[in-house]
Order: sequence, then structure tokens, then C-alpha cells
Amino acid sequence: MNRLLLTGFEPFLGHRHNPTESIVREMDEEVVGGYEIIGRVLPVDYKHAAERLLTYVEECKPSAIIMLGLAADRTKITPERIAINVNDSVEDNNGNAPEDEPIVPGGPAAYFSTLPIKRMTDALLENGIPAEISNTAGTYLCNNVMYSVLHVLEQNNIDTPAGFVHVPPTFEMTLHHSAHTGFPFHSIRDSIRIMINTIAEAKV
Repeated sequence: MNRLLLTGFEPFLGHRHNPTESIVREMDEEVVGGYEIIGRVLPVDYKHAAERLLTYVEECKPSAIIMLGLAADRTKITPERIAINVNDSVEDNNGNAPEDEPIVPGGPAAYFSTLPIKRMTDALLENGIPAEISNTAGTYLCNNVMYSVLHVLEQNNIDTPAGFVHVPPTFEMTLHHSAHTGFPFHSIRDSIRIMINTIAEAKV
């Protein structure tokens, strides 16, 4: 059976929870769209997140890769179009705060997602889930791991579809951030299943 590597992150920047961590733990070993889901949680750490992710890629040799991250100020599911070659952000969970630092010195300026992001977004909208393509993954760990994986796949001529999806906060998370709009956890989780089924259909 084909495998799909699904990653999320631990909590960060004062958030008590990260729905992507819960999603990947819950979906680990689930079968969706003919894929066995390999769910893994990444540290919010510039020194280890991409390294850990690339180790998982090497170990499970997935047929597709979806990286998930929390965007606490967004109100839709947002597949990312592009990752850029720069780290420039607030501190990670270990106090690292790079400024204008290339992810891969001398590497390409950017990589586009190789997931069928338009079809994924359309499928979400057809199922009543607010969604849109995002044109910026930021310059934090989400962008870092997306760029790192796409770079390694490109350099090794591996055609595994891979990309990043940001999800909004859950209702529970917005209790302390009243300006934000939350999603039910099950809606976020179900949106991941819809996108995985869309990837499976795109490969037929």
C-alpha cells in the first residue's frame, strides 16, 4: 500500500495546543484514499525540524507528503503555493530567531508546491469548508520545512508530490484570542481527509 507522510508541529509561540499535532497523531495508521497515513510531529526548532522531517521521508519513502501547520490568524484552510529560501522570524521554541538567513545557501529562491492545490481547494469548497490558496507560507518553520523537503526532492529527481497546508485555530484556542475565528476540530481533520482523497484521485 502507498504511504502518505503527514506531519504537524508541537505547540509554539504561547499557544497551549496545536491542532496539527492532534490531527497527525489521530490519523497515524489510518487509511485514506488508498494511502496508509504515517503521522509524525515535528519540533518547532530551526536546528532540527527539517532534519527530522527528511529522516521520516527517508525512512517511510512516502508516495505523497502533506506538511501541516497552524496559522492562528487565518480563517480558512490554506494550501500554500510557494516556499521561499529564507528564515526570518520570531523565536522558535528554543530561542532561535534567524534574520535574513538562507535555508539552503546558494539554493533556488523558491519552490512551488507539487500538490494539486487548486483541486484540493475546490474539493474543500465543494464540501462546505472555507478554503483558498495562500501565496505566502511566511518565513517561520512552516516555510522552512516546505522549502527543505521540496529542495531535497528536486535535487534527487524524486517526483513525490509534496506541499504545505496551513490550518486555522480550533474553537477552543480562540477562547483566549477573541479576535480570531475558530474551526471545529473535526472540520479541520475532515478537511485533511478530503485533500488526501483529492491527491489520490489526481494520481489516477
